[in-house]
Amino acid sequence: MVILTLNCGSSSVKYQVYDWAAQSILAAGIVERVTQSGSVISHKVPGREEFTQNHECPNHTVAIELILNTITGAETGVIKGMSDIKAVGHRMVHGGSKFARSCLIDDEFLATFKSLNDLAPLHNPANLLGVEAARSVLPKVPQCAIMDTAWHQTMPESSYLYAVPYEWYEKNMVRRYGFHGTSFLYNAKRAAVLLGKDPFKTNLIIAHIGNGASINAVKDGCSFDTSMGLTPLEGLVMGTRSGDIDPGIIFHMIRQTGMSAADIEKKLNKESGVLGVTGKWADRRDVEMGAEKGDPRALAALHLESYRIKKYIGAYYAALGRVDALVFTAGVGEMGPIIRALATEGLAEMGIKIDPEKNKLAKCRNAELEITGAGSKVRVFVIPTDEELVMTEDAYALISGKYDVHTKYTYSFQRKDYVNKARAEGLARDLEKKPYLKDLIAKVP
Repeated sequence: MVILTLNCGSSSVKYQVYDWAAQSILAAGIVERVTQSGSVISHKVPGREEFTQNHECPNHTVAIELILNTITGAETGVIKGMSDIKAVGHRMVHGGSKFARSCLIDDEFLATFKSLNDLAPLHNPANLLGVEAARSVLPKVPQCAIMDTAWHQTMPESSYLYAVPYEWYEKNMVRRYGFHGTSFLYNAKRAAVLLGKDPFKTNLIIAHIGNGASINAVKDGCSFDTSMGLTPLEGLVMGTRSGDIDPGIIFHMIRQTGMSAADIEKKLNKESGVLGVTGKWADRRDVEMGAEKGDPRALAALHLESYRIKKYIGAYYAALGRVDALVFTAGVGEMGPIIRALATEGLAEMGIKIDPEKNKLAKCRNAELEITGAGSKVRVFVIPTDEELVMTEDAYALISGKYDVHTKYTYSFQRKDYVNKARAEGLARDLEKKPYLKDLIAKVP
């Protein structure tokens, strides 16, 4: 059984092709610059050279057709034909309070999901375009919605309510929802395995640090609090998003400059964060290089982002009372030792210590690493996230009638002997170049 997963943004479509029977990734890739000139597909198949092709994609339907043609092509294909695809899993960003779990997509679902567009105007419409495009190209294949917000539906009122007029919550759905749910679910389950603990007796702080970034307090295996709120704008400093600010700044800038609400929204989502502080860089690698050369704004951005992460770690430690492990994940979390070091600096009194040397060396997308320092009460892991696997497993469970919420369902990656075959092959290559990684690999008890 082959399952295709799609993650549709406003100008991109990420995809993965998964062979359920073999429990292996057949291909993965991305179509970039959808709806823009210069569209290109990058297609990766284990054991082959990466394939890239320029192909204009004026809309998402053409992009998905390009993906399907690529995965079935004579030179690039990994399946015989589109009939091999038995389910499509879609990442859906904002399910509001309407969707507390993954579900099959039908006309009723689409009507309800469209009503939530105002909650995530930068994300939900793009997700819908992907669903509609996939349904038109693969009309007989079950389409499954995997909600980014579903993981956080276990938060208590004290975590999700805002101190605003209560009717805003009742009538306008104003509350904390949280995002990066598939990543947090995967990391929570994997961290429990590495700790050798029952996942529902495990307390964690998980920092998903990428271009978009959020942090999650996990209590007894369930989401208890998270930094993103009504939208993905709140919380940590991100690549182009501001994170937490004084709401009064918005009114101040409107009065001072005459900016419209749309202007402000664009500035806070696309021109703030690390990019806003540095004035030229959103990629943390560029920021780190700038900081090394003494660029004052790069240094400011680096320390601002790390300090915000540290503040949330401290707040969530207080909220949980006991923490079994701190987990870093996603692009920067997995590959950014400088930010990890700065974010944990001075936390020894709280029982969080990292090994400086291990942290410097811990840069790998193919293995779960441990960077816990001597005497640390809290374990510290670097875990490569796998949102696509969560999407794939949810899609399979939905079409086979086995699906349930994560508190009642066991994923394959919760097994002690679970192995990601593609990552295992990648790790073997990594170890040839970086043999020291072997000593950092977290051991399953």
